[in-house]
This record gives sequence, C-alpha cells and structure tokens, in this order.
Amino acid sequence: MRLCAIDVGSNTVRLLVADVVGVGAWRIADQDQTITRLGENLAHTGALGEAPMARTLAAVLTYVERGARLGASDIRIVATSAVREASNGRAFTAAVERATGHRVDVVSGEVEAHLTLRGVRHGLGPLSGLVLTFDIGGGSTEYVLSEGDAVLSMISLRLGVVPLAERFPFPGIVERSRYRELQDAVRQRLDRELPEAIRTARVAHLVGTAGTVTALAALDLGLVRYDPDRVQGHVLSRAAVERLLDQLCGLTVEERAVLPCLEPGRADLIIPGTAIVMATLDQIGIDELRVSEYGLREGVLVDAIEGHHGSRPGAAP
Repeated sequence: MRLCAIDVGSNTVRLLVADVVGVGAWRIADQDQTITRLGENLAHTGALGEAPMARTLAAVLTYVERGARLGASDIRIVATSAVREASNGRAFTAAVERATGHRVDVVSGEVEAHLTLRGVRHGLGPLSGLVLTFDIGGGSTEYVLSEGDAVLSMISLRLGVVPLAERFPFPGIVERSRYRELQDAVRQRLDRELPEAIRTARVAHLVGTAGTVTALAALDLGLVRYDPDRVQGHVLSRAAVERLLDQLCGLTVEERAVLPCLEPGRADLIIPGTAIVMATLDQIGIDELRVSEYGLREGVLVDAIEGHHGSRPGAAP
C-alpha cells in the first residue's frame, strides 16, 4: 500500500510518499518541500493574502498530482496554524479541496503537537526519561512533554518564525542590540505562556524538529548537499548554536541565502528561528538538543497506517 501525506504549513508545504511495509513501518518513495510563505502578513491583516494562497494552492495541487501519479491509494492533506487562524482559512481550504478533489484536515494546535510527536518518536525511537519535543513552525511553535508513551503536557504557542521575521527584519548584518530585543521578546513569551509542568520539568532529552533545527544541523555538519540521514539524530550543542548564530548574524540576508543547505526562502527566518532555539535551551536549562528529521508529515503517515489497520485515527501516541 502506498500512502501520501502533504503538510501545509505557514511557511512550507511538505510532501511524503511512502510504501507501507508493515504496521508502523514504511519505505520512502518520494519526498519534497516547497516554501510558499502562506502566513505572509497574516499577523498584520488576520487573513491569508491572495499571492500566498495562489503559491500554496499551486504547490499542493502539484504534490497531489505527484502522489496520484506515483500510485498513492490514500492522499492526506493537513493544514496548520496559518489556515486555522486566518479569517479566510475556511475559504482557502474549500478552494484547495475543489482543485485537488481531496479533503483538507485543518488540525488544532493540540492535534498538531500529537501528530508531530508521533512522527518524531517513529524516527528517533524511544528515549528514556522526560522528553521535551519542540516544533518551530512558520506560524506557531509546539512543545510536548512526554515520558515513554505518555504525554504529560503540551501547548501550541502562536510564536512562529514568519511573524517574528516581519516584526524583526534583518536584511543586513544583524545588530546585536536588535537581536537581543528579538530574543528577549521570545523569552518573555516562553516565560508567560509555557505551562509550569514544562518550565519546571527536569528534562532528560530536548528534541527539535522542522526547518530551523534541521538547517542548523546541516550547517553544523558542514553539509554541501542536504542529507536527511546525517541530520536525523544529530546533537546540536549550545556552543554550536551560538557559533552558528555568530556566523549568521555576520551575514546579510542575501549572503545567508547562498549558504549550503539553507534555502533562499529560509534566509530571513533562520535568525528568529535560532532565537527560539536559544530561548528554549535557556528556559529548559539544558545544553544540547537532538534533531529530528521526522515531524508532522511523518506523524500523519503513522496515523494513516493505523487507520488502515483499524486503530483510531488521531489517537495520542
């Protein structure tokens, strides 16, 4: 059985096509991602813009056609914070459904966090002790505290790299005073909004997923071409993140855009994304994080496989 998962994020549309080879196991047939910046200006207007919607619809349609061409028997489309928060989010999903012929599942922050954790756990396997997983997205950041199969606390914060980049633009070399304003703003949000259970947890493992941490891992590894197998499970130390931050702050956005493994569409987002990473390390009081290549789209695949085997879709991990 071949399945297709499409993750429509606030910044990136991600595709995963895989062959199921057993319960909870698959072999990747195709994967891709396209930065469409769906959440562009959403924080200012409260609505999705016409151009971002057109870019995103085109990407989703291309991926649906690609999945169908590859013979996927089940194509699942999941949309996250930009769509669920926008005043015209429902109209956008209706347009996507008309164009593709497939239902769009607009997930809540809680479901998004659950699915992301399922994908992360599938990729990294079991980790002992308390695990805090965080997913830095275009429009939101999810935090999930878990131990074994039990989810102890979770939250989806409206703290994403797209609105942060719009509020704190760094087109040129980054002034440290301005960067400190950005990081202080992120720290204050975490201080106010993270549940006490997460803020006070004695975390054994911090796991990061999505574009910011995978890009930082690729830069830390010195990759010329992105290699998901090397990024998966890579451990980023606080010292490495600080070194990379110094490097990135010394570059203009045009210079960041030509770095190996940093897509041009992520060049203005990597600074606010790194600020979230640093603020999270500080908040949790830990000096390293483990990088997960797997995330929401893999969680959608796990959910789809369980659905086909009679498990309850959307169940917690």
